[in-house]
Amino acid sequence: MMVRAFLIFFVALSVVRGANADLPDFTRIVDASAPAVVKILVEYESDQRQYQDQIEELPEYLRRFFEFRGGPPVPRERAGMGSGFVVSEDGYVVTNNHVVGNAKKVLVRLSDRREFDAEVIGADARSDLAVLKIDARDLTSLSLADDADVKVGQWVLAIGSPFGLDFSVTAGIVSALGRSLPTESGDNYVPFIQTDLAINPGNSGGPLFNLEGEVIGVNSQIFTRSGGSIGLSFAIPASVVKNVVGQIQANGMVERGWLGVSIQDVDRNLADSFGLDRPRGALIAQVGKESPAERGGLLSGDVIVQFDGEDIETSADLPHVVGLIAPGTRCNVRIIRDGAEQTLEVEVGGLSADQLARVDAGVSEDGALVLLGMRVAPADSAMLTEMGLAGGVVITAVEPGSAAAESGVREGDILTRLGNIAVTRPRDLQEAAEGLTPGASVPLRLIRGGSPLFIGIRIPESRE
Repeated sequence: MMVRAFLIFFVALSVVRGANADLPDFTRIVDASAPAVVKILVEYESDQRQYQDQIEELPEYLRRFFEFRGGPPVPRERAGMGSGFVVSEDGYVVTNNHVVGNAKKVLVRLSDRREFDAEVIGADARSDLAVLKIDARDLTSLSLADDADVKVGQWVLAIGSPFGLDFSVTAGIVSALGRSLPTESGDNYVPFIQTDLAINPGNSGGPLFNLEGEVIGVNSQIFTRSGGSIGLSFAIPASVVKNVVGQIQANGMVERGWLGVSIQDVDRNLADSFGLDRPRGALIAQVGKESPAERGGLLSGDVIVQFDGEDIETSADLPHVVGLIAPGTRCNVRIIRDGAEQTLEVEVGGLSADQLARVDAGVSEDGALVLLGMRVAPADSAMLTEMGLAGGVVITAVEPGSAAAESGVREGDILTRLGNIAVTRPRDLQEAAEGLTPGASVPLRLIRGGSPLFIGIRIPESRE
């Protein structure tokens, strides 16, 4: 019995030792790379006007208190911190834009405790990256990897200063790739690397390493309900970092590829209605006037399934690909149009850091009708002009249980296209209805809340 127990213990110990032997040893990476990681200390401008506005919003008896005391207190300067890393021996440092944005003063602290005042060479809010320069030489620097080799499940390591705890190391795995996290202004140019390693406030701007000690990303965001790590962190991939940092170092600004389209995902109904084998691609909801897309022959209703050799599985993939292409580059675009695949050539335009991508159009006419459970009326010409539309009809009511209701059409939507027919007035809708096939799916192009979208609507066997 004792011999048997000993054998079981020996086998278990061997299993544990074998498992541990397969775990990575991060010490080599830390020893080699930590000297290139920096802590960034920031002083921000105080907003005296904001303080004054807050005082003016106080009840009168409290305002009198401040007047009696000699006025409101002078607001103190705000402080912040983050992480970063050296990318060249002559003192260029990469960090997040949100770490140094609106900074009055930026201080870079090296791992050997030396401190340098830093100059912000350039920043890009769309990618949340910034480049700093310190007056130092012969610094340890880090190289950026080819993130095309990054795989879900691989080990990764981060070094940074979470909560001000200098040069802390955390490890985990890549849990997803190509995550889309649009900015407040709707920009979506970064296909984030998602990891499960612990990232907390202060880690922002620090490097994300692979097991070769190469930087595969810049830690940028966390998802949290508590203010601390819950195992969802996001890093800007090295390909984006190379592109943005290279442009900032060369030109002091960033210009990215621009197509000039509004896009949306393709769901099952839309895939059926556009003749796709499955939901995929980026559906063009609107093409901007005189945009690269318009000049290249792209049309509203086209589904982009490949751009410059890169497959487009979802609408979020398109800006990730286009944004990294140099303006002026001619690219092949594979589309699905009227159920058939074709390839066009488009010259990518340029969008600088301070420009907003806009989509424009024209004016309208009138008439009235009910179809598929939608009651429509002529759209007000002033409203159409204000929204930049060439025409359309307003959906004034949607019948409960109708095809329109089941497809998600709402009262107040502006209908501009049914199938392949442009709808500028109710009479156009009536003419388009004559070609509808019972049982088929047809795309509707709507304007909702000022934004274009397509909805797939299935024509009932007994047509309305």
